[in-house]
Amino acid sequence: MGALWIAHVDVTDDQKYAEYIKVASVVIPEHGGTFIARGGKFVQFEGRERGRNVVARFPSVEAAENAYNDPRYQEAVKIAKEASEREIMVIETTD
Repeated sequence: MGALWIAHVDVTDDQKYAEYIKVASVVIPEHGGTFIARGGKFVQFEGRERGRNVVARFPSVEAAENAYNDPRYQEAVKIAKEASEREIMVIETTD
């Protein structure tokens, strides 16, 4: 089954976060991820609003986990944590 990688982010340092984006833009597609929403317009109905939201479709939960655990991505996570507050999750789709 497919999976969605969902990130809700408040960027606190745009310049530093751009370094994270460079790596994520390479690693996520290498593991089969396709960005379907990336920082676009949104409407928050409930819960905590974050300024940036990203959704990537993966062929499986395992593929998304492999992307997250990729050593290059983990190095980028260190940068992201210094430059943002965020939540990331992966959820299996029904297809």
